[in-house]
Parts: sequence; structure tokens; C-alpha cells
Amino acid sequence: MINKVGQIMLYVNNQDEAVQFWTEKVGFSVKSKEDNDQGMRWIEVAPTKEAETSIILHNKDFVAKMSPGLNLGTPSLMFFTDQFDELYTNLSNKKIKVGEIVNMPTGRVFNFADHEENYFAVMENK
Repeated sequence: MINKVGQIMLYVNNQDEAVQFWTEKVGFSVKSKEDNDQGMRWIEVAPTKEAETSIILHNKDFVAKMSPGLNLGTPSLMFFTDQFDELYTNLSNKKIKVGEIVNMPTGRVFNFADHEENYFAVMENK
């Protein structure tokens, strides 16, 4: 049986810029890097080195050639934080495009975009 989400595949146009965005702007850490020297390269990033779920940054063009027909769209990811206001301010100060804070029945939420205009959401988790 499935008992947790291990990795989320995120297909990007520029892996180096994506790593820079997730580490320098969002504050994630690189957990691992793989490169088979034949074009297959991926980088694993996560909120902490100990996080159970991570994001794998894959080269969108390479994956499209290897797996025609694969949906390469951005997954709809919802991140949780117990430092909601601080994170919103931090991302805004780093010139990341952030949306308005919205009050939902489940808590406050905002979205943000990476350098490729992929949008992700953050929910307050008290």
C-alpha cells in the first residue's frame, strides 16, 4: 500500500535556473544530483534535507523526447507553512511574483510563481 508521497516530478526548461529559484529564493536544499552524461540529469530539492517529500527537477525537452505523450504540465502543489506572514514577506522581498492573500475555510492561502511562470500555492498551517 502507498503510505506517503515520495517525489514530485517538475519538468522545467532550465534546470540551473530552477535550482537557483528553489534554493536561493524559496529556501529549499539540494538533496541529490544525478547526471548520466547522456542528457539525463535531475536535481532533487526539498524544504529540508530530512523532508520525506521532495521535488525532482527534470529537463522538460529531454523528457519529452524520451517519453512522447507524457503530460509535462506543472503539478498543482500546495505547500504548508507555520510562518505564513514571514514567508509571504520573504518571497515578496526577493522579487518573486506573489498573489494576494486569500482567506479560505481551511486557512489563509497565497500563490507564487517561479521564473518560468509556474504557479504554486502556500497555505497557513498552524
